[in-house]
Amino acid sequence: MPRAIRHVEKHFTASDTVRDIVIGMSDGLTVPFALAAGLTGAVQGLENPNVIVVTAGLAEIAAGSIAMGLGGYLAARTDAEHYAAELAREERETVEVPDEEAEEVARVFREYGLDEKTVHTVTDAIRSDQKRWIDFMMRFELGLEKPDPRRARRSALTIALSYIAGGLIPLSPYFVPWSLGYAALASVAVTALALLIFGYVKGVYTTQRPFRGAWQTLLVGGLAAGAAFTLASLVREAH
Repeated sequence: MPRAIRHVEKHFTASDTVRDIVIGMSDGLTVPFALAAGLTGAVQGLENPNVIVVTAGLAEIAAGSIAMGLGGYLAARTDAEHYAAELAREERETVEVPDEEAEEVARVFREYGLDEKTVHTVTDAIRSDQKRWIDFMMRFELGLEKPDPRRARRSALTIALSYIAGGLIPLSPYFVPWSLGYAALASVAVTALALLIFGYVKGVYTTQRPFRGAWQTLLVGGLAAGAAFTLASLVREAH
């Protein structure tokens, strides 16, 4: 007799946290990298160019992390407020128009191809408990899950810290007392490596295509930095 093989499903459940890290880290790597590249093209020949790049870069990281964190906080708060508003509406409608709400439940099961007898039996069972009825409507009619009340603060902190971590990578070579050109080359090298690693890891957790995620992330960051450097160089030469 063949040995039974136990089936174990593995699902990734930290999607919100990963999304916040991706948002913060991707912008943190790309925007300060583009800024540092642009400033490198603009401050050549000036006194203490590395100090200028570092100062402007740190200012951008501070402002960017606050703005991104606040954006994540407001987005999570908006989701929570939307859920609360829809929950109140469903509670009211199950009392004021129960037959119409019951028909909406039945419609969900009809879409799964159940026969009418089964549909009526299941619908009656669900509407017998108002809390269960409302939960069903929120999830299957509106597609809404109850948000974590701590989500807003956690999202803001995760995005902000991820932005800071990403932003310090392209800026780090400018802290070393190297020439501007060498610091710029080192910044390109460490940021390219970070973009590849970040894109690969992001691909593992999101699309299951890590190599495509790696080169796409590198391409986006490289295009942004290249455009900033070229524009800054053109402006400097024009003046």
